[in-house]
Order: sequence, then C-alpha cells, then structure tokens
Amino acid sequence: MRGAAPQQTPKLQPAPRLMLRESVYESLKRLLMDNDLEPGTRLSIDGLARDLQVSQTPVREALFRCEAEGLVVRRPNAGYHVAPLLGRDALLDLYDLRLLLEPTAAARAATAATDHHRQDIDDAVHAMAPAVPGDGYQAYREFAEEDAKLHGTIAQAGGNPLIAETLDRLRAHTHSYRLYFRHGIAEVTTTEHQTIRDMIHRRDPAGAEQAMRTHLENSRIRLLAAYDDV
Repeated sequence: MRGAAPQQTPKLQPAPRLMLRESVYESLKRLLMDNDLEPGTRLSIDGLARDLQVSQTPVREALFRCEAEGLVVRRPNAGYHVAPLLGRDALLDLYDLRLLLEPTAAARAATAATDHHRQDIDDAVHAMAPAVPGDGYQAYREFAEEDAKLHGTIAQAGGNPLIAETLDRLRAHTHSYRLYFRHGIAEVTTTEHQTIRDMIHRRDPAGAEQAMRTHLENSRIRLLAAYDDV
C-alpha cells in the first residue's frame, strides 16, 4: 500500500536451548580451568546435572566440547575424568611445536595479511592492553579469548589453515597450565604482542618472525619457572 512503512525484520534472539547449552558449557569450563577439581577426578554426568539444575543432555554436550579442547578425557567404561596437567616434558614438547609453527606464520602474515586481518590483530592487542585483574577463569577469560584470537588470526593471515587448526587445538592446554600456576603474565605478554603486531604492520617478515620467537621463548621460560616453584 502506498505510503506504508516498510516492515522491519525483527532481530533474532538466541533460542533458550542454545543459551542453556552455552551456560552449562561455560560453567563446566570455569570449573575445569580454575582447577577446582584435581586432575584425574571422575566427572559424574548425573551429579553435574544435579548441581547445575539441568538435564543430562546439555552436560553431555558440554563434556564433549571440553574433551575436544583437551580439558577432560573419556575412558572406556569409566566415563569422563579431569584431564591430567601438562608435565614439564609435555610443556617443552608443546612449545617445541609452537616454535616450529608460529614464527613462520608470523613471517608470512607480515606480507600476506589483509587489511581485515591487520584490523583483527590490532583489535586483539588493544583489548589485552590493560592487564586483567585476578587469577581465576572469569578474570582471565577475556584475555585468553583475545590471546587466542590474536595468535589464530596471525596463523590464518599467514595463509596456512593447517597451522591455524593445529594451534587452535593446543590453546586450551596452554591456558589451563597458566591458570594452574597462578603466574601473572598478562602485562608482559601484552607488551610482546604489541611488538609482534608492529612488525606485521611494518610488513617486516624477519622482524615478525623474531618477535614471535622471542615471545614464545619468554612464555616458555615463565611457565617453566612457575613449574619449578611448585
């Protein structure tokens, strides 16, 4: 009809079931990342559902997601258990792998990153600029998400999706380890990230590669020092 106002499409809201699944997942992940449960502890689906006042279905879905992130393990005929912490040798293996992949990805990103990639890198670094107060999962969550976004975007910008996929699978192990030792690293990590960002913005492959290598080597040293203090 002439003069009629155009109809506006209503904004979609998350379905209640989706919000419930995310809430249960975040609650379980917070429990695991804050290490309120000892490694090896058996996780009762029925008990978790009772504590969270939900059915077993979203709990099973949350456990499946946490298993994919390496936070829980499923044992035949024994159900889910809290995943063991990285030992010293496993930590060294983890960083050996990252040192093989990420400096190369950073060097490639310095020449191959799109404007969109560079903006995402910039946004992540800015979001981490103020050190996050506290040492638990809730306080660390935003920093951890931006850290994962930064490293993931750099890997994607380098043009090798296999590197990006591999690093994404390693991410939960790294952050769980950091939280376990309650070793404050946000401020110094942010400074190192800024250097990596600057080298990529300058389109300096050698500088970006070295900045990433230095960051990873320093991160490994910080975590090993925390491990030795235990």
